[in-house]
Amino acid sequence: MKNLLYTIMLISVVLVFLSCKKQQETTDDNNQFSGREGEIELVVLDPGHFHASLLQKFPQQQVSDTVLVYAPEGNELQQYLHSIEEYNRRSENPTHWYVKVYSGSDYLEKMIGEKKGNVVVLAGNNSKKTEYISKSILAGYNVLSDKPMAIDKAGFELLEATYDSTRAKDVLLYDVMTERYDILNTITRVLVDSEELFGEVQAGTAEEPAIVMQSVHHYFKEVSGNVLVRPAWFYDVEQQGEGIADVATHLVDLVNWQCFPDEVIDYRTDVHITSASHWPTKLTLADFTRSTRLDSFPEFLQKYLRNNMLEVFANGTVHYQIKGKNVAVTALWDYEAPEGGGDAYSALIKGTKATVEIVQDKEENYIKQLYIEKGKATDGKVFESALHKVVVELQKTVPSISSKRVAEGRYLIIVPLEDRKGHEDYFGMVAKKYFEFLIARNMPEWEISNTIAKYYITTTALEMAKKDM
Repeated sequence: MKNLLYTIMLISVVLVFLSCKKQQETTDDNNQFSGREGEIELVVLDPGHFHASLLQKFPQQQVSDTVLVYAPEGNELQQYLHSIEEYNRRSENPTHWYVKVYSGSDYLEKMIGEKKGNVVVLAGNNSKKTEYISKSILAGYNVLSDKPMAIDKAGFELLEATYDSTRAKDVLLYDVMTERYDILNTITRVLVDSEELFGEVQAGTAEEPAIVMQSVHHYFKEVSGNVLVRPAWFYDVEQQGEGIADVATHLVDLVNWQCFPDEVIDYRTDVHITSASHWPTKLTLADFTRSTRLDSFPEFLQKYLRNNMLEVFANGTVHYQIKGKNVAVTALWDYEAPEGGGDAYSALIKGTKATVEIVQDKEENYIKQLYIEKGKATDGKVFESALHKVVVELQKTVPSISSKRVAEGRYLIIVPLEDRKGHEDYFGMVAKKYFEFLIARNMPEWEISNTIAKYYITTTALEMAKKDM
């Protein structure tokens, strides 16, 4: 009898072990990607921003057509579903998404408890985003997150700890940095990286930085041919984040990516913030109503009203040093773009042999243009020869690219408009790059360190700006 009981207990232990082993294998297999069709299973969590749907605008073979959505019921969820439906119904290159929605109030707990899918997509209310990222990573999900991943110091500290968790869980967290895929930004990286043509980035000073970038965004705009309806929380900087902590992430990322390509940046030793300031964009109730379709300011926005105007601290400038180079980045939010215009970007990067400049203003008909200008001490013929070599090399991937002399020592880098992708296309490109990392498991270390450095800069600068008011 004792032998029989012992045998039963032994069999039970073995079965439990095999069950646990099988469960572990299943969990591990869920995050092992080979590139086969449909193996990436998206989980869209609380899609409060239109960027969530843009990440699904273009179908990709590795991604399953079935998408799980966990979100609270409301207009934001309906706007997301409407966008997906439009992508499915379009005549040219339609998608075939099949969306399964859970909209109970316990949507986050439900997602974690069910643990279906393997890649969480995040784009929504930024006050919740860092927590969403952390809990998704701890649950064993890979995460593709829209910016910003943190909007304050507490969020930064949680984000940094979460990156440690990605290593323990063997999952990948990636920031949707779309501006790297703008062809002119990509070419800028190549120009700056050419020692023969550009030299190296100057040090500059706090008063005259060697690297200057500025972006201008607009509250009232169209996306995919439709007027974008903003949620009311978009105007609450405690939920959306100030401009310094939000869109400035793109600028800081471009500084890292273009001027220090493939270099690991440690915010503890390589970064020093010298100053930061911020100021509001003022909106009337009519402006707010036109943007949100709400006829009054909700209670949580009352604290931002001054003389019946809504003051949104969406604008800011940060001056900082990175590896000894002085940088200035500025994020601006206007209400509506001028006629013929849209969101705009400008940049100036000074090298020891040349200066690279991106201009997008009325004189350029609001079309982004890229220039390179030789330094005063640079020989003209040597400069032209070096530029020619870089352009010829670029033509291997962008055959239509060319250069044109527009003034003494100044050249326009020409990329025909028909060969430039639009902003909405960049989201598909980011997703493709991330999926490649998932399959090859080769995301470089600088992607992680530089993302952490980026959010250190934006959140620390915000604290500094608030103290200096």
